[in-house]
Amino acid sequence: MSDFVHRHDPGDELRQALGLGRGSGRVRALMHLADGPLTLAELAQQLGIDPPYATVIANELQALGLLARTRDDHDRRRKPVELTARGHEAARRAQDIITRPPSLLRDMSAPDLVRLWDLLQQLSRPQEDLGTQG
Repeated sequence: MSDFVHRHDPGDELRQALGLGRGSGRVRALMHLADGPLTLAELAQQLGIDPPYATVIANELQALGLLARTRDDHDRRRKPVELTARGHEAARRAQDIITRPPSLLRDMSAPDLVRLWDLLQQLSRPQEDLGTQG
């Protein structure tokens, strides 16, 4: 199963389609910002990274024209960032790539998909439940 997952990792396709280089931080930032502006501190928290790294990611996305810094008229210390039109398009493309099932799954018959679902459900049960089946 591990081999299947690794062979169908969308990382390479994301890198080629979006031109964002290696790593997932920039793609993850796009996905989080698709819902609306965030401060760099909020972005860092949502991504589970430290604020300086969030700044690096924001700078890279801004250099690519995918992100813009805005001003908070009520609090000058806040530095919201938001996606540009190109950034929203990149986030949509990323979402399409990430959510598209691998072709092997798309090509499976309905009965085979049901059997696969049942097997995955069995594997997802707590370990003590698996030991009681004979």
